[in-house]
Amino acid sequence: MSGPSDEERLKALDERIKSAKGAQAPKPHMEEHYSQAQLAWRMVIELVAGLAIGFGIGYGLDALLGTRPWLMVLFIFLGLAAGVNVMLRTAREVQEQDKAGRPAEREGD
Repeated sequence: MSGPSDEERLKALDERIKSAKGAQAPKPHMEEHYSQAQLAWRMVIELVAGLAIGFGIGYGLDALLGTRPWLMVLFIFLGLAAGVNVMLRTAREVQEQDKAGRPAEREGD
């Protein structure tokens, strides 16, 4: 005799659980935090990669040509310049995405 009432109670509990899960919204500020950290790491990696590539090319050419350390120093500076250039390009790209995503929010101000 308690069978149908148990089923009804389980269905009611299941619907309450579903409605409680649906009411919870994800926190967008956490996603923004992670995307900003990811962007910072991307820029650091771009700079370090430029330096490393410049060092590698300069060291290799110095070893082949016997001009140590002149080409290594030159290519380290060129790698630094390339890394900063890529960082600035990334910053511009992020700024353009930010402008494209926020005009509707600024119109309400």
